[in-house]
Amino acid sequence: MTDLRQFTSARVAQERAGNSISTRELLQFQLAHARARDAVYFPLDAASLKRELPAGSLVVRSAAPDRATYLKRPDLGRRLSPDSRGQLTHTDAPVALIIADGLSAIAVHRHAPGLVSRIRSELGDAPIVIVEQGRVAIGDEIGELLGAEISVILIGERPGLSSPDSLGVYVTWSPRVGRTDAERNCISNIRDEGLSLDAAGQLLLALIRECQQRKLSGVALKPSAALLP
Repeated sequence: MTDLRQFTSARVAQERAGNSISTRELLQFQLAHARARDAVYFPLDAASLKRELPAGSLVVRSAAPDRATYLKRPDLGRRLSPDSRGQLTHTDAPVALIIADGLSAIAVHRHAPGLVSRIRSELGDAPIVIVEQGRVAIGDEIGELLGAEISVILIGERPGLSSPDSLGVYVTWSPRVGRTDAERNCISNIRDEGLSLDAAGQLLLALIRECQQRKLSGVALKPSAALLP
């Protein structure tokens, strides 16, 4: 059983001490739990992130005024603050790139700039919007205000005990307020121990092309050979 540990970060073949796990296993669990909690509360450094992205990136905020409110009121994280709405103007850009902290700003800082660099050349002058205290659906409002055909939101995923820095990507055709999760496609587990940035970038570009060709996204968009890893 211990040989399984070289293939997975899951908690398998744990050491035992009588009827319980060993002290070492307990301490490792507590460390993983602490890292997951830290990821949820780690603040997004929007200014630092902006310096790693192409010039012209815009920073906005959701309607959640602070982290505590964001965690208690998911609905506020799905909408822009009134001031932020006024910063966005209609551009008719085919694709809008949005980066939100979500539930792991650590994931965003570690992986979002690298993923953007891998897809940027294929997307031309796609506007980039950084969102503080944002959730997935905020990309619908931003994409609608920008007049984009497709919104692509890069967001920190809910931390797990073995993955506190996992980045997710959600793609929505014709973004507008009121879109449901069934109307978007997701690429998840983007991290060093999961889906690589190169593979995620290729998959994302293929998915964007598929959306543009078929003018839809979500459960109606069945994976084709172009979308397979």
